[in-house]
Amino acid sequence: MTPSSLTGQRLTAIFLLGWVLFDYPLLFLFNRNANLFGIPLLYAYVFLAWAGLIALMAWVVERRSD
Repeated sequence: MTPSSLTGQRLTAIFLLGWVLFDYPLLFLFNRNANLFGIPLLYAYVFLAWAGLIALMAWVVERRSD
């Protein structure tokens, strides 16, 4: 398996993870009347999930193979 195809597979997996993270049933779990450090829980979840996906994509793309 070539490194570029492995990177493509990993990015596809991250896309599918993002799809699951932002799907309705999981978002509904965080749609509560609660705050996290003064930020509504749903907004905090969306921002942290988005930032996590970006970090994962950056790690996969910038990772150097040995």
